[in-house]
Amino acid sequence: MNDTSRTKQIDPIPEEFDSYEEAAEFWDTHDTADYPDDFVTMQINTELRQRHYVIELDEDVVVTLRKLANEKGIAVRQLASELLRDQLVAA
Repeated sequence: MNDTSRTKQIDPIPEEFDSYEEAAEFWDTHDTADYPDDFVTMQINTELRQRHYVIELDEDVVVTLRKLANEKGIAVRQLASELLRDQLVAA
């Protein structure tokens, strides 16, 4: 005999978690669908326009890129993109 009148026991969400690990452990064992009143539906607009590509570079090129990027205070990927863009425009 199936007992469909039984209500699922739902633990309350803690007011605070002591760590990210504790929060992760809680949500690993609980279903957010059981807490519909505790979440807010939000509208977001995203525009995913950039793609990232992996290219192989010689080690000496990477060393130089890192050094120059560090001197300029920018990310290596940003410097590499700028240099490639400049070279392509000049080509």
